[in-house]
Amino acid sequence: MNTVNESAIKKLKMIITVVDVSKSEFYLDILSQFEVNFQTVTGGTGTANSDIVEMLGLNIHKAVIMSIVREDMVEPIMKCLEEKFENIRKGKGVAIAVPLSGVIGVNMYQFLSNNKQGRGE
Repeated sequence: MNTVNESAIKKLKMIITVVDVSKSEFYLDILSQFEVNFQTVTGGTGTANSDIVEMLGLNIHKAVIMSIVREDMVEPIMKCLEEKFENIRKGKGVAIAVPLSGVIGVNMYQFLSNNKQGRGE
C-alpha cells in the first residue's frame, strides 16, 4: 500500500492568462484563491490593424498574467477560468499552462509551490 508524501516534490507550471486590462485585478484575485504565491502582470496589445480597431471601437489593451502554480492546481484553475470567461460580462480571455523545466534552489521551489513545510514558519 503506497502512501502519498504531502511534502513530495510536485512539478510546477506557468499559467498565462490574457484578459482585458479592466479585468486584470478581478482575475488576479481569482487566481490567488488557488495557492498562487507568484504572479506578475505585463501589458499586451492585440494583433488587429489600428485602423480597424479604431473603426470598430475595440479595446486592444490586454493584461498578460503569469502565475506559477503546482501541477495539481492546473485543472481546477483552468476550469474556474473557463467558467469565468463564459459568464463574466466583458470577462473573456484565454489561458494556457506550460511546464517549467526546472527551478534552482529549495527555498525558491518551496515559495513557488506554496510549500510551507520546511520554511521555518
